[in-house]
Amino acid sequence: MDKNKRPVCPHCGVEMLPWMPPPDSSWGAALQFVCFNDNCEYYKKGWQHMWDNFQVKASYRHRFNPDTGEAGPLPAWSENAHKDRITL
Repeated sequence: MDKNKRPVCPHCGVEMLPWMPPPDSSWGAALQFVCFNDNCEYYKKGWQHMWDNFQVKASYRHRFNPDTGEAGPLPAWSENAHKDRITL
């Protein structure tokens, strides 16, 4: 992947934003990309999925690690969760 080009979310097509995991987190210390589009269907449907399956008021956002190619959910407990770690 071109490090100067941001990936797009496979669920909504919106450009993902660079996100730095918190220090000492299980996400590691490498920059990742996260879809912070609040209208993304993956994020929007996640609220109901988490409630129906786990009785938890939470959702998730699509996350991509450009160093490893790993992609998956980033838990989100509120609309603003993790937005303080966006690095523009």
